[in-house]
Amino acid sequence: MTAIQKRAQSKIGLNHRTAFDWIVEFIVLLISLVLIYPFLNIIATSMSSYQAYVRNPAMVIPSDLDLSAYRAILSSNLIFNCYVNTVFVTVVSTVLGMILNMLMAYPLSHSDLAGKKTIMSLLIFTMMFNGGLIANFFLIVQLGLYNSLWALIVPGCLSVYNIILMKNFFEALPNSVEEAARIDGANDIQLLVRIVLPMSMPIIATLTLFYAVSHWNAYFNAVVYITDRTKWTLQLLLRETIMAENSRLLEGEAAMTTNITTRSLKSATLVVTALPIIMVYPFLQKYFVKGIMMGAVKQ
Repeated sequence: MTAIQKRAQSKIGLNHRTAFDWIVEFIVLLISLVLIYPFLNIIATSMSSYQAYVRNPAMVIPSDLDLSAYRAILSSNLIFNCYVNTVFVTVVSTVLGMILNMLMAYPLSHSDLAGKKTIMSLLIFTMMFNGGLIANFFLIVQLGLYNSLWALIVPGCLSVYNIILMKNFFEALPNSVEEAARIDGANDIQLLVRIVLPMSMPIIATLTLFYAVSHWNAYFNAVVYITDRTKWTLQLLLRETIMAENSRLLEGEAAMTTNITTRSLKSATLVVTALPIIMVYPFLQKYFVKGIMMGAVKQ
């Protein structure tokens, strides 16, 4: 097909667009603008002076550029500790979660696994019912994990939803490749590491993003299990900053000598907290749709 024919077909397709298509696209565009606006407003507020914010609280473009809030945040030992704790929890939880997820999903993807239906029934049961907050709290205490970062890692290592997605993806892979590898003498571990995983990058990238975002944004478990301020995560710091009249990032003489407003500090903290995930997502989004579509439906 020549380039002229392709352009002609694209023009024909454009001419055949119905009014319903235009309405749907307009609604999607409107929803996108509504979702993007709060981010732009927070960024603009964090980088603008208080006078500019008073003049236009709904700004989307910074005015009277002022980066004092970012300088105050980045010079704080508290936010540095929170960053280290959050990165540690996110990285360790994601790595452990993906390893355990693969080791659980691969055997379940084989129809000849003994007791497969029973295991799947038990897994799905845990999605519908759990021991509740009190039981989980006593379990964490008895395991000696209370007030430890491991209390934020261990309970969320396995996700039944992610196991099902990966299992379905493995089942959709061609059996001929695995059979050929078995004929060549490969065992189950070699099949998983050398054959299955290289073919499963879309679902691996997707679930890695799921785990990373989930643990980075984890808030409730940190509130329940962490009491030591030196073990705070960014979400606890963000909660403290938003709820407090005067943020603990600025204390003593620093709070008396600076013109930083609470509003700017809150907005800057939001930006600093969300920035790492926003930066990582574009590198994984190309795998996102493919991984979800292939993992959600058994082919």
